[in-house]
Amino acid sequence: MRFLLKLTTPKSQQRLPLNYQYPLSAAIYKIIERADEGYANFLHEQGYHHGAKAFKFFTFSDLRTPFFIEGDRLVMNTNAADVTICFFMPDAAENFIRGLFMNQQLDIADSRSRASFTVNQVIAEKLPVFKNNSVLLQPMSPLVTGRKNERGNCDYVSPEEPDFLTLVIGNLADKYAAAYHIDDAILQQLKNDISLQVILFKQPPRHRLLTIKAGTAAETKVRGYDKFRLRLQAPALVIALALDAGLGMHNAIGMGCVAVIDN
Repeated sequence: MRFLLKLTTPKSQQRLPLNYQYPLSAAIYKIIERADEGYANFLHEQGYHHGAKAFKFFTFSDLRTPFFIEGDRLVMNTNAADVTICFFMPDAAENFIRGLFMNQQLDIADSRSRASFTVNQVIAEKLPVFKNNSVLLQPMSPLVTGRKNERGNCDYVSPEEPDFLTLVIGNLADKYAAAYHIDDAILQQLKNDISLQVILFKQPPRHRLLTIKAGTAAETKVRGYDKFRLRLQAPALVIALALDAGLGMHNAIGMGCVAVIDN
């Protein structure tokens, strides 16, 4: 389930932290918590599980607004912005989500600045019909994938590296197993049934190093990539899950949100 939120703010040139993804995630959780504390706690603390892996099945895009950069601040050129938010939820919850966000205040803040927005429009985005179970996708926020090294840290992988496709497919299949409770034999077959192809532009994919929980003891850095496309061929439920829950890692802090480019 996907929604386009139209945001307005009383004045232009609002100042946001360059690394606004975690504050934006926190602001969205606060709105959900005010309406449904149980669902907010489920998303934030528990999520969906497959073995030792847990997924929150929630993501959102980059903010879309004209801006310029001033130091470590993103300065808006207008008083309006858009963001797409995605949930793995039944269609029957559409009115609940729409009512959850309509006219709510959304604050994106850190220790240096605060930008307050009002959600003045919530538009449900219907999933397209998947012809031949194939879609062309483009990241609407950095797509993050990688593997743990011997130090317990993550070695992030670029779309230009051979392991990228295997890692993204494995993550998507594990999400499906958590959502639909399939066993390991069916999971392995599903991984074989998912086909993924990277489509590069003339320039290499853009890498973005994002700081999460900046300025705190829990600060960490995440590397993601955008400015490329993916051709995904898979069962329709798998494609729908990719669109509603995101691809790759760290979806709940706004990574790996994707959109259909054509069909």
